[in-house]
Amino acid sequence: MNCIGILTSGGDAPGMNACVRAIVRTAMSHNLQVKAVLQGFDGVMKCAFQELRARDVGGIIQKGGTILQTARCKEFYTPEGQEQGLKNLHYGGIDGLIVIGGDGSMRAAMALHQRGLPVVGIPASIDNDIWGTNMAIGVDTALNTIVEALDKLRDTASSHKRAFLVETMGRRCGYLALMSAVIGGAEMVLIPEVETPVEEVMDTIAQAYARGKTHAIVMVSEGAKYNASQLAQYLAEHAPSMQTRVTILGHIQRGGRPTAFDRLLAARFGVRAVDALLNGQHGTMTALGGREIALAPLSEVTARQRGANLEYYKMAKMLAR
Repeated sequence: MNCIGILTSGGDAPGMNACVRAIVRTAMSHNLQVKAVLQGFDGVMKCAFQELRARDVGGIIQKGGTILQTARCKEFYTPEGQEQGLKNLHYGGIDGLIVIGGDGSMRAAMALHQRGLPVVGIPASIDNDIWGTNMAIGVDTALNTIVEALDKLRDTASSHKRAFLVETMGRRCGYLALMSAVIGGAEMVLIPEVETPVEEVMDTIAQAYARGKTHAIVMVSEGAKYNASQLAQYLAEHAPSMQTRVTILGHIQRGGRPTAFDRLLAARFGVRAVDALLNGQHGTMTALGGREIALAPLSEVTARQRGANLEYYKMAKMLAR
């Protein structure tokens, strides 16, 4: 193997740049050439390849987003597109590919692996919905962003005795909403994994005030049966005396400087991915298991979906007293 390609795909996640840096410098230590594939799999289809050297990745470890950029590419998800993408990678002199991204990116990596290209995936998704790893790049930074927002919202909520409905990202996995509810001290959390009657939200807020609380925080995953705006509308119709405000955190959760945890995780994943390519451990994804960095087969990663741990759901309910 002489040349490794790197691409970032899907939604950006803080720590992607730190991972790119680790891959480039690890590969160079093995006398390998590194080429960036710009704008994800769209760049594969357009042969948007650019050589990366040590200085090209200097000063990026603290930056959020991805310097390689990312874009959706429907064309690649067809068999014809994948065959053309494989030809383009060979044309660009890329012998092996490291794909940094979420579950869709891992499926695309699996498709290339099945066509004979040496591929290793690296999980990067703030939703933490990728099977096979305890944590993905970007999760810790996103959680810290949410908790900082919650701390500020609690100040104003207490001042006005209001209930805040705070919506986080997470279409299919309620990890962000659930974990931020536990560590942010929310009164309630709604996630896709648990169907919660809308009436229960009104009752929970009322009970919080009855226990002497001066505010109520309800965390809502965007993929829950009722989103924050729908809950606010219901409360306005059925409990007009209850002051509620909606805060949709949106894409602010994706940005910002990666935390120390995310920088270290990204570096460890990057080093392990290069080693996996060189050792013939293709068709795998780097994964955090306990304290160790392991490899999970892409065939298993793409066949299952990680959901929120419901033990934390029980914890959130118990602690919201």
